[in-house]
Amino acid sequence: MQLIRGLHNIRPEHRGCVATIGNYDGVHMGHRTILKTLGERAFGARVCVVTFEPQPREFFQGDDAPARLTSLREKLALLADYQVDQVLCLPFNERLRSLDANDFVLQVLVAGLGIGYLIVGDDFRYGCDRKGDFDHLKMMGERHSFAVCDTGTVLVQQGRVSSTRIRDALAADRLKDAQLMLGRPFTMIGRVVTGQQLGRTLGFPTANIRVCRQRLPLMGVFAVRTLVGGRRFDAVANLGIRPSVAGISPVLEVHMLDFTGDLYGQTLRVEFVEKIRDEQKFPSLEALRAAIADDAATARRLLTNHHR
Repeated sequence: MQLIRGLHNIRPEHRGCVATIGNYDGVHMGHRTILKTLGERAFGARVCVVTFEPQPREFFQGDDAPARLTSLREKLALLADYQVDQVLCLPFNERLRSLDANDFVLQVLVAGLGIGYLIVGDDFRYGCDRKGDFDHLKMMGERHSFAVCDTGTVLVQQGRVSSTRIRDALAADRLKDAQLMLGRPFTMIGRVVTGQQLGRTLGFPTANIRVCRQRLPLMGVFAVRTLVGGRRFDAVANLGIRPSVAGISPVLEVHMLDFTGDLYGQTLRVEFVEKIRDEQKFPSLEALRAAIADDAATARRLLTNHHR
């Protein structure tokens, strides 16, 4: 899968594609329905997702924007799982924000990608002040020779699947509800970096992953499954700011059960299975060590039961 950063990097081989547009935050069941349909109707053309970085609400709301379900890295990894050939990532800045609906279509879809077919969600809006809608896309498609289709609402538990519903489920620790809407466990992906190495001194070495988000969609201690180098391992993870060691920036710390080896620099995929407890501050390192031991035992039990 190719990542195209900005319109100026579009090459002749990227044109003539079939496309969809959106934040694709979470790459959930609704998104997957669009991607499946797009793949079925590609007829040999490249499948392209047009997305934005930062996401529009992050541009407008800053730190008050909703928590992201996926960083750009995670989004790209998930899209690659669904036979997407290329992702056009547009920088959402003042220039893009100010494009009216006509210019957005002309510059991005017609002159840029030369699309032949476009699928969007049933609530898709675009252009300055979100004035562009499906009817406008249909009209522009008729003028510029590309077909436009929308997709019906995907329902889970009698409700519309959306990134907002998934965020709400995660914030309320309803991981199973989130999993139903995502079509997979909630997942975070990142490269293992050097941390404080405190876990090693406590007897529980951890793989540390930087959290590329302004806000976290969930926090606490979790039983997780990990994937690294094509191998799966059960693990326990802490996602938060580590108040017991005066942490400030959020980090994902993962202690792999029954694993020995060096993970530094490797990409780790972490699937959240079940919450164990909230993050809390302990009065001493010994109390923290005892809590981690309990968490590891709890994670082992939960994941063993989950395997059955």
